[in-house]
Order: sequence, then structure tokens, then C-alpha cells
Amino acid sequence: MHAPRPPLIPIDLLLRAYRAGIFPMADSRDDPEIFWVEPRERAIIPIRGFHCSRSLARTLRREVFTVTCDTAFPAVVDACAAPRPGHPESWISERVAASYRALHDAGHAHSIECWEDGELVGGVYGVAFDRVFCGESMFSRRRNASKVALAWLLALLERAGCELFDCQFMTEHLASLGAVAIPQHEYLDRLSAAHAPQPMSLPDAYAALLSEASGDGSSEGAASSPGKRIAQFLTHTS
Repeated sequence: MHAPRPPLIPIDLLLRAYRAGIFPMADSRDDPEIFWVEPRERAIIPIRGFHCSRSLARTLRREVFTVTCDTAFPAVVDACAAPRPGHPESWISERVAASYRALHDAGHAHSIECWEDGELVGGVYGVAFDRVFCGESMFSRRRNASKVALAWLLALLERAGCELFDCQFMTEHLASLGAVAIPQHEYLDRLSAAHAPQPMSLPDAYAALLSEASGDGSSEGAASSPGKRIAQFLTHTS
């Protein structure tokens, strides 16, 4: 007989927590319990502050990966929770993952996916509310796949009117991409300032980009491709 599944974290509770500057984690993949985290120091990537290196810009322009939005949200979460070399466990338990899937179904969680020959090889997901996006986790199975996903995400969020991108904890990798550390009280101030309806959702910003790229006509050819637009946008603003 299977043990009963732990209850989902209610959507309204999750959104209240994020608006208060806290988020859930679990001790392991199989842990049915959660705990709430409020870091003393918060990592954010300022909107218009993403560091797009020349090599990453080339990768974006070449469109090495096919990039989609909200095409495979559950698969991105599962890939982020999967064991990695040196990291056999994950804070993304099945209860946490299921709760984010419900949040996605309610329109408050989104993903960016990178594909190669039909295979999901990278992605990032997070929670969206007001003019805030909280990046939760990302994964990569090919060189630069997670960087491409994050680059697309930051560019689309700026186009959508987002004002605050939270990436929780500072790492050297995030710092190389433009992340900065701020005290929690400053994060809460920025969170409060971003409490307003966002002009456009992330999926709408993605759809608008594809529409613009396909509607430019043939005169610019490949120059109007989505990847080249993303690279141009980031190198002009970073």
C-alpha cells in the first residue's frame, strides 16, 4: 500500500510567502516536509544588468538551441530536481515540485526551455507575480544551455515590464552573469516597489518576440531571427 502523498502547498500561501520575501525548500527529494527560507542576503540580477559575454552572444545569434516558453514546465522542474555530479540530493522535493506545477497551471510560474534535435537540454523556471520574477532553478545538459535560457528569460522579462529578478542565493556563476547581493531589507523594499500589475506576461512577451521576428519580411533575412534579436537586445542594454 502506497503512503498518501503530502498535500500541495496552497497557491495563495505560496504567493503570500513570495510577496513577503520567503520561499519553501525541502531537505531532500523524498522529504514530505518543507521549511521556509528568508535569506539575510539576497541575490538579484538587475533588470538591464545581465552580463552577456561575447561568446554567449555568438551562441544566441547562431541559435544553437531552439528556445521555447512554457512548453515543458514539469520536465524542466524534474530536470532541475534530478541528481547531478557532486549533488545527489535536491531541495526540490516531490511536494515542492507538485506545488510549483499547480502554480504554473494557475499562471504564476513559467519556464524557458532549450532544445537540441528535439531533446530538452537546458532550462530555467521560476515564480511570477506583480512585476517580480523569482528564479528558482536551472539545469544544463549541453554547454551554455542554461545560460541561453537565462539570457532569454532576462531579455523577455525586461520586454514584459518586470522590475525585479530574484535569484535567491549568490554563487560565482550568477555573479559572472550580473547578479549582485543585497541585504534582505533592501530586497523587501524593492519587492514592495514592484507591487503593480505587469504590462505583459512572460509567455506574451515570448509570443510578441516571435511575431516581430517573423513579421519583419525577408529583407533582413536571418538578422531578424529571435536569437539575434535577443543577443542584440542584451548587448545593447548590458
